[in-house]
Amino acid sequence: MNITEQSVNGVTVLRTEGRIDSGNAGEFETALVGALGAGGTRLVVDMERLSYISSAGLRSLLIAAKKARPSGGRIALSAMAPHIREVFDLSGFSSLFEIHGDAAAAVTALGG
Repeated sequence: MNITEQSVNGVTVLRTEGRIDSGNAGEFETALVGALGAGGTRLVVDMERLSYISSAGLRSLLIAAKKARPSGGRIALSAMAPHIREVFDLSGFSSLFEIHGDAAAAVTALGG
């Protein structure tokens, strides 16, 4: 897994690449929570290059969403491959996050 971070119009964008599984979900969670803890209340997780996400990765997203909520933070997900979207749909996570076709649309939706 590789994660890069950038700010786009005041919205933090985390770009994920590769696989998120039990071996690196802690690193993913640290990146998510760190982005929110650095004063950012608007976060986009760009999944365009994500090939796999396990339940541990879903848990990391859930933890980040719970940490964002008290400060009015919002997390949007973008550019999911069909098989990744299926994981979110089957697990019910699709209803917990805003999901957009690409990162630019997600940034715009979050007010960036």
